[in-house]
Amino acid sequence: MQRRKLIAIAATVVVLAPIAWFWQRSLVPDNLSPMAMGYADFGGGPRMAAEHAEHGRELSTLTGPAERRPDVVVRLVARKERFEIAGRGSVEGYTLNHTSPGPEIRARQGDLVEVTLVNESVRDGMTLHWHGVDVPAAEDGVAGVTQDAVMPGRSFVYRFVVRDAGTYWYHSHQQSHEQVRNGLWGPLVVTSAKSGRDVLAAVHTYDKIRTVNGGYGERRTEVAPGSVVRVRLINTDNGPMASWVDGAPYQVVAVDGTDVNQPSLVTGKSVLVTAGGRVDLLLTVPSDGTAVRIGLGGGPTTLVVGPHGGAAPASRSAPADRVDLLSYGKPAPIGFDPAHANRRFEYRIGRRLGLYNGKPGLWWTINGHQYPDVPMFVVAQGDVVRMTVRNTSGQVHPMHLHGHHVVVLSRNGVAATGSPWRVDSLNVEDGETYEIAFLADNPGIWMDHCHNLPHAAQGLVTHLMYEGITTPFRIDGSAKNKPE
Repeated sequence: MQRRKLIAIAATVVVLAPIAWFWQRSLVPDNLSPMAMGYADFGGGPRMAAEHAEHGRELSTLTGPAERRPDVVVRLVARKERFEIAGRGSVEGYTLNHTSPGPEIRARQGDLVEVTLVNESVRDGMTLHWHGVDVPAAEDGVAGVTQDAVMPGRSFVYRFVVRDAGTYWYHSHQQSHEQVRNGLWGPLVVTSAKSGRDVLAAVHTYDKIRTVNGGYGERRTEVAPGSVVRVRLINTDNGPMASWVDGAPYQVVAVDGTDVNQPSLVTGKSVLVTAGGRVDLLLTVPSDGTAVRIGLGGGPTTLVVGPHGGAAPASRSAPADRVDLLSYGKPAPIGFDPAHANRRFEYRIGRRLGLYNGKPGLWWTINGHQYPDVPMFVVAQGDVVRMTVRNTSGQVHPMHLHGHHVVVLSRNGVAATGSPWRVDSLNVEDGETYEIAFLADNPGIWMDHCHNLPHAAQGLVTHLMYEGITTPFRIDGSAKNKPE
């Protein structure tokens, strides 16, 4: 009998020991440095010298101008409270200055923007990330990477120069999968000297209520007949959105804050705006007193632009044909030569059964590895970088690189032939492969993650790290930093 018990115990140990080992290995450290995540991938370029790592520049010194007087000054107070959705009623969530979306921040190209974030009652802390604005690293607003989360009763000041005109937005990057969905976001528009009349169309879903500019259903913006209008589309949701214009032809004049070269007129087609992405459309309101309707993914929430009382075409579903930004517009110089890349990386997105932080399930992988044991892409300032992004995970992923804009070189082996397609948020469908390139010209440690924010919270996150840059901040730890 005793021998049988010993055999049973031994058998149990044999079965459970590997499970316990894998469970332990799956736990994410509670005081993780972004620099120590996973393993360094140098992309075939020179390895970081040890003395650079030991005597590098701390990220917190990479700030905006300290002495210059700001041109735009904003104070944003974050609260947990109920707020109104026009046309639908009130919901519980988070606000900035008692509203969601937060106030539109508008600046002119070259302005120094100063934003003071005050956290009044967001219990888990928060930050502000300037999505699509290539700010200095210390201003990027990522908890645990570029700063500590701003806890209740605390404040933080961001200062950065907006060098590029375009359509952007801001949002929390602390537990962002929950905080952004529930209200901690707002639009940011940077105009140039040639900017004319523009209309914002910022789409967001609160608790299954799809809104544009914070309102549900048909929303109208009055514009005189014959006016030329730039419609600034912002997709703040977790999935891609088709948008189109009924009642007038249009041009796609900018993508993710960068101009399209020689855009042609479009009729009967939609344009895809990926999660986190922005697309600017230019159109002329009819001179006959009618209005145009902007389709925003289908459903009851649309934007009508035109004179007061002007009839607009009826709502409909998205046109089947789509503008292909791989061939739209005309070629132009991009400012660097991807054929002479210093680093070449692969970013293979997959999915597999396993344990993540002690939980069994289907988890995302990067190059076959689960977070945090993922590749850290290491570059040096001035490098020309090429990256192949391949998705075999079974779902679409809107990939967002902080601090940089990338140029799309090809999709599924087909070379780009149109205007340089520059993005900070790239829609990568299941089965697609993109080749992209960028110039490493903004030192820091930058998140490179899926902007379907629950995917990021489930581990579809890595970083781009410049050699010689260090950060004192930690993920989790005493500051309770949770960047996703």
